[in-house]
Amino acid sequence: MKLLFHLAYKNLVGAGLRTWLNVGILSFVYIIIVFYNGFVDGLSRQGTRNSIEWEIGNGELLNNKYDPYNAFTLLDGHGILPADKEKNLVPVLIRQATIYPQGRMVSILIKGIETNQTILKIPTQLFTSSTAKIPALIGKQMAASTNLKAGDEIMLRWRDKNGTFDAANITIAGIFDTQVATIDIGQIWIPIKKLRQMTDLNQHTTLFIAVNDYVNENISGWNFKSQYDLLSNIRGLIRVEKVGDYIIYLLLLAIAMLAIFDTQVLSIFRRQREIGTYISLGMTRAQVAKLFTIEGCMYSLFATVIGAVFGTPLFIYFAHAGIGTPSMQGLAIPIANIVYPVYGVVAIVSTIVLVVVPATIVSFLPARKISQMNPVDALKGKVQ
Repeated sequence: MKLLFHLAYKNLVGAGLRTWLNVGILSFVYIIIVFYNGFVDGLSRQGTRNSIEWEIGNGELLNNKYDPYNAFTLLDGHGILPADKEKNLVPVLIRQATIYPQGRMVSILIKGIETNQTILKIPTQLFTSSTAKIPALIGKQMAASTNLKAGDEIMLRWRDKNGTFDAANITIAGIFDTQVATIDIGQIWIPIKKLRQMTDLNQHTTLFIAVNDYVNENISGWNFKSQYDLLSNIRGLIRVEKVGDYIIYLLLLAIAMLAIFDTQVLSIFRRQREIGTYISLGMTRAQVAKLFTIEGCMYSLFATVIGAVFGTPLFIYFAHAGIGTPSMQGLAIPIANIVYPVYGVVAIVSTIVLVVVPATIVSFLPARKISQMNPVDALKGKVQ
């Protein structure tokens, strides 16, 4: 076997440009697959981290009457949780309201949250430092769409628990920058105590955000959703993205495998006298077929080395500098302006296996024809 590997290596090096063209194609496939895998994994990791830090914490405890995907449940989707059950939970009350920026009418969700909470990155400490009667926080995208700035006053209209309309001016105490559109677009945050007073919903809460020490209990009238459940939308989007990537991978692999297959067919056709010599010197047809299969496999092994030489600096650069994605703003998946790819060992090893195995198989297929060759005719140079 060692002799076969040595001989295969000599044959590939001696083939010159033909070998390096195949190696170049395969190394390009390696780099593209690893790069896209790292980019998608980076999207998934950043989206998950942003959602946890800005919106869901360690999970959410929702009132049974509240459905996040049904706006009609906001009117009655709230309740009172026993005081002894509120440990390690941050309450959030959600109500529908309307604001009037520059004479326009904009429907929004007004969300009340604890001023001293630390589980989310929403800068609720600005409520304390504000002297406004009703301080409010909005996201950067909400500020851009309504043309509001910190310190601006705006008319807010809402309904209390009896359905009676009320209105007051609120002051923008601060604007936070987040990539999580579901806490930004069409939403205004105010202290929950103030919102409860405004709506006459004393002690009522729509949902609770769990901190890391929270232990889930079965509480009547409330439904707990874990991080895994709440991140299902991100996993679904990543699965869809990976389906498109797999199509690209298959096309690239098909082109690379076709190049190796054609090279091996041509080699067997042009090297018939060499094959006859091998057999006449004592090599079996199976050993000769194995030699050609090893040569095909070596293409992918050489490509692994070349791809590592050229790809590693590229991957390290993007892992530290990131990739700009300004078009991601406002989408359902919480992605930053810069995505930092993640290149895991499992992804790299699986990519190597994904290329080496097909390269070996497509090299073996034409090598099977060697078993049908007549060594005497091959030595005479007769085309078979």
